[in-house]
Amino acid sequence: MTLLSKKELANLHHIHQENCISIFIPTHRLGKEVLQEEDSLSLKIQLQLVKKKLAKKGIHKTTIDTITAPVQELIDDNLFWRQQSDGLAIYIAENYFQKYTLPIHFEAYNYISNSFYLKPLMPLFVDDGHFYLMTLELGKVKLYECTQHSITEIIIDDLIPKNQQDIIGYDYEEKNLQFRTLQAGRGQAIFHGQEAATGKRKNEIKTYFRAINDGLKPILKDENIPLVVASQDYLFDIYKSVNTYSNFSNKNINNHLKAKDILDVHDIAWETISPTFDQERKDKITRFLEAQGTGKTAIEIEIILPSAFEGKVDTLFCENLEDIFGIYKLENDIITITETEENDTTISLMNLAAIKTFLNGGSVYLIDKEEMPNPNSKINALFRY
Repeated sequence: MTLLSKKELANLHHIHQENCISIFIPTHRLGKEVLQEEDSLSLKIQLQLVKKKLAKKGIHKTTIDTITAPVQELIDDNLFWRQQSDGLAIYIAENYFQKYTLPIHFEAYNYISNSFYLKPLMPLFVDDGHFYLMTLELGKVKLYECTQHSITEIIIDDLIPKNQQDIIGYDYEEKNLQFRTLQAGRGQAIFHGQEAATGKRKNEIKTYFRAINDGLKPILKDENIPLVVASQDYLFDIYKSVNTYSNFSNKNINNHLKAKDILDVHDIAWETISPTFDQERKDKITRFLEAQGTGKTAIEIEIILPSAFEGKVDTLFCENLEDIFGIYKLENDIITITETEENDTTISLMNLAAIKTFLNGGSVYLIDKEEMPNPNSKINALFRY
């Protein structure tokens, strides 16, 4: 399931109130940080900071407590903190509350303005990739359609044999039963051992895997999409020998599947295949560097922000964990920008440029300073024309 759609992001952007509150914290899936309630404490600290900012604006304590009540409920919800990913984003306003558990690491941060802070969500939509992940065991095969930040199971039960017996027949079932009984009599219970994957046994597995390969052909048609397999090494080698899908990753994910949650397997699969998808960002940086001095690039927020409103920005590069604050006015299609330090009257101009670029079909990259095409500015734009 996709974690956050472009339409939902647009809905968040279109919410305008005097006090739109955005809160971000890093979270943990498991470990001592969860047991010691570090994530809930991090949110508690951010909530305290938000309340102080609202009080400084002259808002009554009762009103503040009412607006932020859903966040306090989260802090006290022990079950919620056992179901986290890498980051938590929260958006609250009067009579509005939304939370997103996301596979993005956030720095702890809060923002209060007349609209929400959406720039940290941009990594969900670039370099996201599109790949297949197959977990391959004897008698248990699952296929998933994935991006970096989503995983959806594809039901394949009607396309592939349920087990080897369906392909090899009674002879396999009888021999397998005898083999297991013999091993158990020796005090060894072996269920997926490699010791049997030789000779005739290996040919039987190959026949079974060939049927799986053939059964998946109606799904694996777009060979621009990589296929990553997670299996034991000896099974991977056998499947590789019968595979006919051209975009097949030669690197197996052998990581004790039974001890791994599918989300962990997905993360490992992404690490394996992600270099394939990083090329687009590199190509955009090259295009920026080649286009400098032609009028098709800019590094000034005063030029970039109006261009983002117009849909002129093809690609926006923002220095990660940095920002540009100021005031802008949109009157008679004229944008006036005053860049200044953050205070109660300013907004994040970088956030606004990012969301306008994205909603108008452009790409937005949050990258480190040393990777910026022009590191002399916190924001770089490559124009469509």
